[in-house]
Amino acid sequence: MSDKFKELPNWISRGLDDLFPYNVSEDPSQSFLKRLQLSYTEKTPLRVKLGIDPTGTDIHIGHSILFRKLRAFQDAGHTAVLIIGDFTARIGDPTGKSKTRIQLTKNEVESNALNYLEQLGLGKSPEDSLLDFATPGRLEIRRNSEWLEKLNLSNVIELLSNSTVGQMLAKEDFGNRYKAGTPISIHEFLYPLLQGYDSVEIKSDLELGGTDQKFNVAMGRDLQRFFGQKPQFGMLLPILVGLDGTQKMSKSLNNTVGISEDSLSMYSKLEKVPDDLVINYLTLLTDENLEELSSDPREIQKFMALKITSNFKGIEAAKKAKFNSEQLVLGIKDSLEEIPEASISKVNFPAKAFYLFSKMELCQSSSEARRQILGGGVRINGEKIEDPNIQFDSPDDLIGKILQVGKKKFLRIKK
Repeated sequence: MSDKFKELPNWISRGLDDLFPYNVSEDPSQSFLKRLQLSYTEKTPLRVKLGIDPTGTDIHIGHSILFRKLRAFQDAGHTAVLIIGDFTARIGDPTGKSKTRIQLTKNEVESNALNYLEQLGLGKSPEDSLLDFATPGRLEIRRNSEWLEKLNLSNVIELLSNSTVGQMLAKEDFGNRYKAGTPISIHEFLYPLLQGYDSVEIKSDLELGGTDQKFNVAMGRDLQRFFGQKPQFGMLLPILVGLDGTQKMSKSLNNTVGISEDSLSMYSKLEKVPDDLVINYLTLLTDENLEELSSDPREIQKFMALKITSNFKGIEAAKKAKFNSEQLVLGIKDSLEEIPEASISKVNFPAKAFYLFSKMELCQSSSEARRQILGGGVRINGEKIEDPNIQFDSPDDLIGKILQVGKKKFLRIKK
């Protein structure tokens, strides 16, 4: 966090990378602090926008950084406006992409959207969810097809008139693709304009986004100004580095921690986060006081894993996960609690070890399972498996046993 945000309350400034425009003037159109104070004086909650394009099915802890900040605004009495980009998802955000994204169908997007909302806490109490779905006035859920499907060609041309080809190519992703000769479809230029128009429709006071979203957030400001509204402020938060310690957290890079994962998997993955990322994870994913941490790096790492796991699974589940993880490291199996379970019913017998671990989804493929076994990273009930072709004749040979790949993946087999 930069010192320049020290005037802001800690619940806002924690983890904040950028806020624009930002100054300490008395003008509420230029000073977010003044806009915030004015909202309390006038008893008019800020409308805080966060747009999500449901192009996938899973939310990981990197995504949760933005939702945690949105929840902080909810808890402070403001209105979160969660925009489901069911229309824009059919285009796909070109940010961070080196080629045109595959367009999704309306049904695919809606299915993903419902999956996202369930993971965010739809139907749960505020204490057990990322967002507060229950308190009146704290959350609006909007789908941008409400207004974008109604735009006619004249409206689209009006939106297009607010930007130039030069401005679009100044966007890093488009610029890189243009220089490399990688095709850019004209419809991709519409994405920043359409999501910017979302801000006009919902009269956003503040938009949250990752640091890669500044162009899109700024477009919302420009369009609000064009349509005679007060321009929103932009608040940008860091993109979480994944478990590999080098690249951003992404499912395609297999370096994620999903918020729907069982507590033991979550804790075990977090406990192995590279040392230089631990404080960053604590800053962005917890509210813990960083000045009260232990001086022992290993203790800090375990503390981080426990706190983040407890945020998503509850403190009791997190404590059990910590205990189980320690037991696994010690090779103690009998006292393990709440190991994730999976049915053996989808495995055809007789089954070789490499096929078993692939079919139980502990490895992405049979070839990966072979590599893991030959590399010494696979165990059954704590005993190392060294031959990928070892054969199990029936489910009875495996039911109740624990399969383990490395120190992060494990499950107990059931019928």
